[in-house]
Amino acid sequence: MLIEAFIDYLRYERALSQRTVEEYRSDLKAFETFFKSLDSDLTWNSVDTDVAREWVVDMMERGNKASSVQRRLSALRTFYRYLMKRSLVTHDPVRNLVSPKKERPLPAFIREEEMQRLLDQEGMFADTFEGRRDRLIIEMFYETGLRLSELTGLDLEDLDMEAQAIRVIGKGNKQRIVPFGNRLLHIINIYLGERNARILEGRTAAVFVTKKGERITGAQVRVMVKAKLGLVTMQRKRSPHVLRHTFATTMLNHAADLQTVKELLGHERLQTTEVYTHTTFEELKQVYAKAHPRAAGTDKDN
Repeated sequence: MLIEAFIDYLRYERALSQRTVEEYRSDLKAFETFFKSLDSDLTWNSVDTDVAREWVVDMMERGNKASSVQRRLSALRTFYRYLMKRSLVTHDPVRNLVSPKKERPLPAFIREEEMQRLLDQEGMFADTFEGRRDRLIIEMFYETGLRLSELTGLDLEDLDMEAQAIRVIGKGNKQRIVPFGNRLLHIINIYLGERNARILEGRTAAVFVTKKGERITGAQVRVMVKAKLGLVTMQRKRSPHVLRHTFATTMLNHAADLQTVKELLGHERLQTTEVYTHTTFEELKQVYAKAHPRAAGTDKDN
């Protein structure tokens, strides 16, 4: 009866959609079924915080996502606020119950062998000005971890060819210096030679330009990157930011320390960079499973 009275309140007083109302009903029925399975004498008024916490644990152990558990707890909290305001129960068992944290999705990245195929295999980029520019853009994302806005905003004065470093203006107008290696230096020099021959002096300071000599836009880069990554991977996410993730993952897979990667990416907090350690751990598990003779769980000695 309490649930149905609450459902009427949602439907007629709060004018919620039929779908939302039914979700509330389903979530509350699920909790009622759970606490009755623990003790048939339990009621909405006698349920305590421990019982509610057991429900959360049970849902997580059954493989429910944190977001789904949060939604059900939200329904339960709304229900108990309703009951308390109408003096239908004497206490709220979920008032101080902590919800499980939402899972942070692992960042998508391109595997090293796929990047090598894209950058080293012949025919991936046209033998034209635009082809050489696009190749450099992909290389720079992969080898420096720049954000899209940082790359399109690069000016010639930001490139220190002698020091092999890029001055980057990142979020909050904060500056950082990102080094690059001999391979990228060679590709930059080839591109700049052709770029400078095409553009009238002083027309634009932009490093990356269209064939008309105008600064390339973020939208143009996104379209190009998506198309090029589609040549080597089937994954849905194929963006400049995926290449930034790929840079970070590759660095950590090759023994770079977390603090160094944080500085190169321009992150404010180390916790932001730590998400990549989960990705690299998944890589480590796959390598371990393939490489260790006992990783598959067989035991020939027994």
